[in-house]
Amino acid sequence: MPTPQMRSDRESAGGVLNGDREPAGRAANGVSEPAGLAANGVRDNRAAAGSTPADARRPAALRRHGSARELRVTLVLGAVILALVVVSLCLGAFTLSVPDVFGALAGRGSRSALFVVNGVRLPRASEALLVGVCLGLSGALFQSIVRNPLASPDIIGITSSASATGITAILVLGLSGFALSGVVLAGALVAAAAIYLLAWRDGVSGYRLVLVGIGIAALATAVVSLQLTRGRITDVQQALVWITGSLNNAGWAEVVVLGATMVVLVPATFAQARRLDVLRLGDDSAAALGVSLERTRLLLIVTAVALAAVAVSVVGPVGFVTLVSAPIARGLVGSGRLALLPAALLGAVVMLAADLVGQFAVPGTSFPVGVVTGIVGAPYLLWLLTRTNRRGLGG
Repeated sequence: MPTPQMRSDRESAGGVLNGDREPAGRAANGVSEPAGLAANGVRDNRAAAGSTPADARRPAALRRHGSARELRVTLVLGAVILALVVVSLCLGAFTLSVPDVFGALAGRGSRSALFVVNGVRLPRASEALLVGVCLGLSGALFQSIVRNPLASPDIIGITSSASATGITAILVLGLSGFALSGVVLAGALVAAAAIYLLAWRDGVSGYRLVLVGIGIAALATAVVSLQLTRGRITDVQQALVWITGSLNNAGWAEVVVLGATMVVLVPATFAQARRLDVLRLGDDSAAALGVSLERTRLLLIVTAVALAAVAVSVVGPVGFVTLVSAPIARGLVGSGRLALLPAALLGAVVMLAADLVGQFAVPGTSFPVGVVTGIVGAPYLLWLLTRTNRRGLGG
């Protein structure tokens, strides 16, 4: 018959005699082992081995979901653009039905329908679409480069500098067409170089770039006011139409200017998308991944400035399209994606919709497209400033 001492020894060596469970993680010798270790001290990787494939599949699944969502958003925006173009071709003093519009586009129909659709409305719609794409892409590039939602060409002085250069070229040099586009592009590049150099302090801070850009914008606004007060009244009237951002002078020549420039700039933008995505991780991470920071940033800034400048040279400074397009596009796409194509398409949607509102919202009165985008964009800017300040994202 076992003695009490023998029972105690047997319980200590063998565990629990009466069926009570030992504490989890305790070895047979009574010493508590770290969680995840077996009784012999070897790590038990069964749980980790079972979860590793799921963990590895999760980022890929998220990427596929983000790509599918971006594709859906892109298709929807494309459909919206098509609908807006058709509506803009139908509406006007000479109203046309949808079959009449498609007939005119195919070269069939009355002479009046052919002239109205192909000679008046289609150039205007095409110009609005292309300008919107340029402005949407430019804003997306600037905000991604600087990692600041306020860093759009409107805010940091690029658009204002292009406007000052354009007004000077119109009133003093009498330029238009390709010549005006070239001069505006050169002025915008000079302004961008000045902003970048003035904001440089062992790198470029987004908050500092915005502040320097605001100062350059104020200087450019002063140049515009000076030129308008010194110019001849007939030239000033023409310049005022341009400075408000208007599609009233749209024609095929302007569409050709935009199209020829975009053939170069848009592919260049998407060719740099991968590097831009790496830059969004921060300078240290991008450098560790082998990206040449200043060279890549310079190429992206030149591309963004060129996109904004060519749009301004054709229709004038249209406010807030560059500011609102990219944030809204990223909100629609989600998953922290770059969303360059959705931003470009959303810019086109904003331009086409603003032009329709400006033409037909008030019967008998036509407003420049820049007035409409300003009315919509100004409250958005105030909301963005409030949100940025509350969350501490200004820097």
